Order: sequence, then C-alpha cells, then structure tokens
Amino acid sequence: MPVAKTETRRSILDAARRIVVARGYAAVGINEVLAAAGVPKGSFYHHFGSKDAFGEAMMKSYFDDYFATMDGIVADTEATAGQHLMRYWQYFYDTQVADDCQGGCLVVKLGAEISDLSQAMRMATKAGTAEIVERIEKMIVRGIADGSVSVDEGARATAETLYGLWIGASMIAKIHGGPGQLDRAMAVTRQVLHV
Repeated sequence: MPVAKTETRRSILDAARRIVVARGYAAVGINEVLAAAGVPKGSFYHHFGSKDAFGEAMMKSYFDDYFATMDGIVADTEATAGQHLMRYWQYFYDTQVADDCQGGCLVVKLGAEISDLSQAMRMATKAGTAEIVERIEKMIVRGIADGSVSVDEGARATAETLYGLWIGASMIAKIHGGPGQLDRAMAVTRQVLHV
C-alpha cells in the first residue's frame, strides 16, 4: 500500500477510535468519521470494502496499538516479570479511570454491542482478547520462573481470571462513574499474583 494511502487509512481508523470510544459503534456514521479524519466522503470505500470491514480493521488497529504498549512494558529487561505484570495492570487502570471512568478500551466499550452487530468485529475482538490473555500468561510464567510471582492456579487460568476481572471492573466503573471496582481489581490482582 502506498504511504499516502496507508496514512489516510490510519487517519480514518484513529478518528473512528476517538469517536467510537465515546459514543459506541452503531451511533457513529461513516461521514462523521471521515469529517473528523479530514478525508473526502467518497474515499471510504477506496480504503474499506464495507462498514463491517471498516469495523474489523478498527478493532485490529486498536489491538495492534495495545500489543505495542504491552511490548513496551515488558521491554524493560531490568524489571522482574512481576513488575511487568503490575505495570501492565497500572496501565489498564490508568486507561480506564480516564474521563471520569469512561475509559478508552474498545473491548469494554464495544464488547456486547459488536457481538450482536458484526461477526467480523466479534472475531477480531475474540482474537485480540485471546492474544492479550496469552501475553499475560507469558508474563505470569516468567514471573513464576524468576520468583517474582506465585499463583495458586495455573498460569493460563490465572491470566483468564484476571483479565475477566479487569474487564468487568471497568464496566462497573463506567456505570458508577468512579474507580472503586478498579481499586478492588488491583487489590485482588496483587493477592492472586502474590506480589
């Protein structure tokens, strides 16, 4: 893909993410996204075959950025895996308490909505969340190996449980407009990982 086309596509996806995280997917029109991205209305189908393909691309782009953040957290070779895990959960916390606990996580914002709207978006989200859990599991395994973490269940079960805990806590934080459930999730996470 030529650079200009790639940059335009990225601009559309970035604008969509900002708008969708605030209002949801179904409430946002393509023309609104294109206007926010500064892209001519007629060019949408030049970059995406359909609104469904656009939604799938938006989710994949979101997860690519999320994985880059996770990679940055574990790049610190001086830190233990336990420290990496707690930096990751602090990042999750900070993201979710932003804007009066309205957060910036598309999984939290769109999880239930897109499951009913788009099979392609649901599958992209399923793959992305599975990859997050896999990365958390790897950090737990490394933490067990370096002695900075211990868990009562297996690494995979612990990763799945903690990620589910944080997704749920984020939803409750949005509903209540306060970080109480996220504070509890952090405390439970420390207990589960013995850090």
